[in-house]
Amino acid sequence: MKYLLFISFIIFNYDVFAQDLISHYKVYDVKKQKVISLDEVITDMHKADVLFFGEEHNDSIGHILEFIIFKKLAEQFPKKTALSLEMFHTDIQPIVDEYLADLISEKNFIKEGRAWSNYKDYKPLVEYAKKNKLAVIAGNAATRYSNAVTKNGLTVLSGFPKSSLNNLAPLPIDTATGRYLEKFTELLGGHSMGLIKVYQTQNFWDATMAWSIAKFAKANKGIKILQLNGRFHSDEKLGTLAKLQKYAPTLKILNISSFSDENFENPKWEKHRNLGDYIVITDPKVKRSF
Repeated sequence: MKYLLFISFIIFNYDVFAQDLISHYKVYDVKKQKVISLDEVITDMHKADVLFFGEEHNDSIGHILEFIIFKKLAEQFPKKTALSLEMFHTDIQPIVDEYLADLISEKNFIKEGRAWSNYKDYKPLVEYAKKNKLAVIAGNAATRYSNAVTKNGLTVLSGFPKSSLNNLAPLPIDTATGRYLEKFTELLGGHSMGLIKVYQTQNFWDATMAWSIAKFAKANKGIKILQLNGRFHSDEKLGTLAKLQKYAPTLKILNISSFSDENFENPKWEKHRNLGDYIVITDPKVKRSF
């Protein structure tokens, strides 16, 4: 009953949250070249299958917006909305499903599901999915696999047993070149053999998340999927988004790049327009969470 009271409190205060936040975030439609409402993003989803929300993991306003978007999607597409998360690993999908079915305790779910330390930021979305019987996709690769790739490169994956590979994207996994590599190199600084293996790990995460979405979409036609990940994974429609386009070329995809912006009062939209279909900026002066 505790979770029901928790999520009911959030839903009850939904309009309050939305109204209170409206002056602390802005949504820019790159194609229309104007500031729009979140409802207009939801309307655009009538012609799309997957909406990426590229977040900054420590942006509390961004997390609340994720909840609002998920709720709006679920209301617009009843029983036809699913949540996909970078924050959980593919091998714990049974644990996610058990928790959503109310078969295990939250304590066991958090511990055995290896929830991130800031799980409280994603809890409202999971609880909303649980209450409304919506699917949650544990999309990312487990740390033991990514550590192996970081140490030995992508070729190490071919040595894992079939039972392990069932949790991962099909081999071989391509390592992206071009702009994505340039961005990654700029972020970490310079070229080295160690950096290349870390970059292969990044591509491994991207591939696993993309494959998880593609598999679910194939098995559940007509479902709208909200994918949450760090924005580097989907900015400029690279990374996970680009790999999803390869795995499932018929899926129509939209993406949001969301971040705290020091120029919140006078945004430089042109500077960010290459990041996605929608740019969401949040007020850095506001720190708030559920």
